[in-house]
This record gives sequence, structure tokens and C-alpha cells, in this order.
Amino acid sequence: QVQLEESGGGLVQTGGSLRLSCAASGRTFSSYAIGWFRQGPGKEREFVVSTIPWSSTTTYSTSVKGRFTISRDNAKNTVYLQMNRLQFEDTAVYYCAARASAFGSSDFSSQASYDYWGQGTQVTVSS
Repeated sequence: QVQLEESGGGLVQTGGSLRLSCAASGRTFSSYAIGWFRQGPGKEREFVVSTIPWSSTTTYSTSVKGRFTISRDNAKNTVYLQMNRLQFEDTAVYYCAARASAFGSSDFSSQASYDYWGQGTQVTVSS
């Protein structure tokens, strides 16, 4: 079992930056697949980025590619989401998710592919 906790959200102006953190406790999760998702006001939760250690792949959604960067600090058991050139449309609650096993769905843009979720952190971009 692993517990995830997001932090780093807040209010930022258009064009600004934020760095979100997803800290894991309970297990060392350097080998876990990690995904970030977000849910804007009145919208469905959507995929942002995934990083899969066993295939060494990182995939970004079209809407954030080139602006957001995911990284890991395994010593701190933490994954980061650096968000630059933020836009009003990036306003959402951001969630991190994790999966331990390489067996199962290979569609890491799907919420159903993950076993563990954090509670989310609010990001608000003012126009």
C-alpha cells in the first residue's frame, strides 16, 4: 500500500509557473508508474502526463506538452510536475496517481490504469 499526497498548488497569474509535488509514503515507489491528472471546474478529469519506469517512457497530453515537465527524486520518494507558461485553462485540481505492477493495462492515460491516488491540489490561474 502506498499513500500519495500532492502539494504546491496555489494562485498564479497567466504566464507564471508552479511546481507540484507528489510525495509517497508507505512504500518506495521509484519503480511505480506515475500519472498526473487534472479536473477543471465543470469538466471531466483528464490526463496530463505519465512516466513509466519499466518502459522508460514519458507521455504528455497535447495541451501541456512543451510547458509541463515531470521528474522524480527517488531519494525523497517524490515526483514533481513543473508547470510553466500557465494558462487560464490550466485551472484545475491536480491529482497524482501510481501503479506498482507492469502487468495490466498499458494505457496510462486512463484513470483505470492506476491503483493509488492522492487527494489533489488546487491550481488557479488568473487571467
